[in-house]
Amino acid sequence: MNGKIYDSELKILDVLWQNGATTARDIAARLQEDVGWRKTTTYTVIRKCLEKGMVSKEEPDFLCRPLVTREQVQQMETADLLDKLYDGAPDRLTASLLDSQKLSPEQISRLKRLVAELE
Repeated sequence: MNGKIYDSELKILDVLWQNGATTARDIAARLQEDVGWRKTTTYTVIRKCLEKGMVSKEEPDFLCRPLVTREQVQQMETADLLDKLYDGAPDRLTASLLDSQKLSPEQISRLKRLVAELE
């Protein structure tokens, strides 16, 4: 997969992650309903996803399939955020998140387990 992932491309991927293989026509109908996109807009964004290797298509129905998982995209976007805003320091990102969010006891326990696994 090449380059930055834009919000518009994530909308295409979200439809595919939720529904699996989907025709371009059905993606366009869904995004017209959800976000008001015209069919041409959807097809343009699908083409960009194809060019970046995030989506494949099969003829004759222009059936689209995701070639990346949600987890892969999350990891890539997190790495980009980490580099861009935190100089690649995961502890600074974590501190920023913890300072700005109220955590439930369950979330705190999970974080403690994750840290213990790293030690």
